[in-house]
Amino acid sequence: MFSVAATAYDTIILNGLTITDTPDGDVATLTYTNDLFNVKTGKNGNVLVSRNEAGRQGELVLRVLRGSNDDKAINAFLLVGKDIPVGTTLIQGVFTKVISHGIAGKNTKDTYILTQGVISKQPEVKYSADGDEQQNVTTYTFKFGNVERVLL
Repeated sequence: MFSVAATAYDTIILNGLTITDTPDGDVATLTYTNDLFNVKTGKNGNVLVSRNEAGRQGELVLRVLRGSNDDKAINAFLLVGKDIPVGTTLIQGVFTKVISHGIAGKNTKDTYILTQGVISKQPEVKYSADGDEQQNVTTYTFKFGNVERVLL
């Protein structure tokens, strides 16, 4: 028996804002920046295993259309964090992939719960006289203190 996994209609929600103004290619990439466990083998093959709490952290790279409503809203998150660091509202979000298994009604939601986030660096800009269409894209990098995966 074979298996099928097809995905479409991914959604990203940040602080209640559903991201819709997206460009071509990779719109969003979520990575874990640290190992969840550390393992060390000692003398006689004895093994030490310890949880690395930093393994909960994740980095989200998100691309949106430059100057779009989503770009303006996300930029507002950045401005609040720069101007009032103590009063910064941390970013919360959900990144969901809907996976179809080729059977009517048999879908799985691959959901990542993003909490305690900040925009970790300012978006860069480019001016291209050669017509590089990527100058129309703003890339944001977020760091989240906790990222949990849930499959439903």
